[in-house]
Amino acid sequence: MFNIALFEPRIAPNTGNIIRLVANNGCRLHLIEPLGFELEDKQLRRAGLDYHDLVNVTRYLNYAQFAKAMTGSRILACTTRGQISYDQIQYQKGDVLLFGSEISGLSAEVHAQIPQKFKIKIPMMPSNRSLNLSNSVAIISYEAWRQLGFVEAQ
Repeated sequence: MFNIALFEPRIAPNTGNIIRLVANNGCRLHLIEPLGFELEDKQLRRAGLDYHDLVNVTRYLNYAQFAKAMTGSRILACTTRGQISYDQIQYQKGDVLLFGSEISGLSAEVHAQIPQKFKIKIPMMPSNRSLNLSNSVAIISYEAWRQLGFVEAQ
């Protein structure tokens, strides 16, 4: 399936919603520290349903540790700086869908490590800045899964 990575997420309910999402779409979730909350946060637990969903979650101390663990996988940065619409790329099993912090997005250092052809975006009205993180993860991860024929779905 796919890997979803959150770079320095700050808002517990967003991450909780994403934990619930990956429990339902078969993706693995990777959290790149520092986090803006503790995994024991009550809001995270409420949004994510239960701690059993955390079995699909891996934490990394920093982006370098994460990138090393993902060696051999294609990392797609999901960013407003992308030039390619999320529905115009051919997803592959094992792809990493990397999302930035709700507050600051992906750092300049992370952007520099990802080729422009692997930076994708969700089209929006010109005067808007961004979508909610958990909504963005849902939109892109389900398009990727759709392209693979919703493998393993009921």
